[in-house]
Amino acid sequence: MSENLIKPDLQAMGKAAKEAARQLYRLDTATKNSVLNAMAAALREAEAEILAANAEDMQAAGHLDQAMQDRLRLDSSRLDSIAKDVENVARLKDPVGEEFDKRMLQGGMNIRRRRVPLGVVGVIYEARPNVTVDVATLCLKSGNAVILRGGKETLRTNQAMAKVLKTVLREHNLPEQAVQLIESPDRELVGQLLKLDQYVDMIIPRGGASLHQLCKEQSTIPVITGGIGVCHLYADSFIDLEMAVPVIVNAKVQRPTVCNALDTLLLHHSIAPDLIPDLAKSLAEAGVEVRADVQSYPLFEALNYPKLTHSTHQDFGTEFLDLILSVKVVEDIDEAMEHIAEYGSGHSDGILTLKTDHAERFLNEVDSAAVYVNASTRFTDGAQFGLGAEVAVSTQKLHARGPMALEGLTTYKWLVEGQWNVRP
Repeated sequence: MSENLIKPDLQAMGKAAKEAARQLYRLDTATKNSVLNAMAAALREAEAEILAANAEDMQAAGHLDQAMQDRLRLDSSRLDSIAKDVENVARLKDPVGEEFDKRMLQGGMNIRRRRVPLGVVGVIYEARPNVTVDVATLCLKSGNAVILRGGKETLRTNQAMAKVLKTVLREHNLPEQAVQLIESPDRELVGQLLKLDQYVDMIIPRGGASLHQLCKEQSTIPVITGGIGVCHLYADSFIDLEMAVPVIVNAKVQRPTVCNALDTLLLHHSIAPDLIPDLAKSLAEAGVEVRADVQSYPLFEALNYPKLTHSTHQDFGTEFLDLILSVKVVEDIDEAMEHIAEYGSGHSDGILTLKTDHAERFLNEVDSAAVYVNASTRFTDGAQFGLGAEVAVSTQKLHARGPMALEGLTTYKWLVEGQWNVRP
């Protein structure tokens, strides 16, 4: 079905998106919230159609690894969670129109900044059908039009969900072009989208390192990079062993196929012999493969850990997206932070400690988008942070960082009101 689709005219899509964005900018908050709640209801009503489309995608995705299949899979519970995220976005404060930095200049001129939409956002993503709804609804609330280009693996699901969203827009007399899906799987269209700077104001890639690199190299549009999570937890010498184990296990196994799942556990040498026995039991029960360094390997081996290998250099700095955990014993907090600086991706990293000054050092010195003390890295998420859904987790430092939600989809303009002032 999807292979025979006619290639879209991206220039026409971009122009229509730009025109739709101007209409969205005029919407008041109440109208946007009403549309969002209608979208949530419509998604639930269309459950049978959406899940049937997803089943077709899943059937065609048998060649994909388990991590990719898990990202692609929808069921009633996951679809309801997507709808709930839409409702959460409707409840959030609308950033558009917020004014700040108000002051009066010499000569009586009043100056202030007002938050405004970016305009048109282009999002390129892979086997994550929830992104279609998350991005579209966040863009609508923040007054932006969006052009979506999902992976071919999830095309049928994306089509079904985009159809629901566009129907709701039409029913509310809003432009359907506010949410557009590139339905052709032709990769050439990605390159065309990246050059559509006449109409598109920002590109957000959500996928692997190769996709991010492609966008950075070829785009003539500003690109928000992120979503690649090489996440660490450091278990300090001052620690509550009983409380630490559930945090580590949660970070690794609660959903191992996502970017905020734990990849590398760093253990202070003094607590490794006491922590590993309890930790190993829980990890083994969850089916986690441990790739241990030279100091931690004998501790796991003595317990007859079932899935144990010696770590290699490549096991550090790798985003596993699977039930795999690399483990390294370090001398102190300094070595732990040096390891994170060398191998981390700037996504989510944490320390488990009872020592306040160690916690403060870690918070201050680890240069990641989200830095944790005594908590699982799995919380790096727009909904968990109270932002509603997210369009991406940005690991760069310009414009937006961390879970990128409503405010990250806006910019601002200066407003200056004078008294017939002329510059001397």
